[in-house]
Amino acid sequence: MTDNEIIQMLEARRESGISALSEQYGAYCRQIAFRLTGRPEDAEEVVNDVWLRAWESIPPQKPISLQHYLAKLTRNLSFDRIRRQKAEKRGGNELPLVLEELENCLPAGETPESSLSAKELGFAINRFLDTQPRRNQDIFLRRYFFSESVAEIASRYHMREDNVRLTLSRTRTKLKAYLKQGGYL
Repeated sequence: MTDNEIIQMLEARRESGISALSEQYGAYCRQIAFRLTGRPEDAEEVVNDVWLRAWESIPPQKPISLQHYLAKLTRNLSFDRIRRQKAEKRGGNELPLVLEELENCLPAGETPESSLSAKELGFAINRFLDTQPRRNQDIFLRRYFFSESVAEIASRYHMREDNVRLTLSRTRTKLKAYLKQGGYL
């Protein structure tokens, strides 16, 4: 079944659209949620919330890429769950490491009131990534968007873990310089 067919089912309010989502993207969304939450039961609940959110948001949303739309929903709902449960204290997931690695590249003291600045910062990071080689973009996104471990990334790209760490470190250094030049730091 194609993404457009699934979207049409959701727009028509046919419950079979949820079944199609689950069949086509269930494993994908569970994998993202598990990487972020660190617990299978949390990942399963996040995925169920993703299906509900997709049901509620399509329509009016009509995603260009259903896979990326679901990835973003999964990621955001996983972060919401982590915040609620204070999962960082339990450990066992990549999120604390990922956030620590990015800490020096991002402005300090961001508050909820500065959401406009955060949105502008997001656009700046996307512009920066567009200047990087495709492989470096992919490695950066796999680490900092999908929270994949260095070992997983190394395996995916047939690299040594040290090379992945070096690529990430160099990309973060370039990002920090780019953000300083743009007045974000």
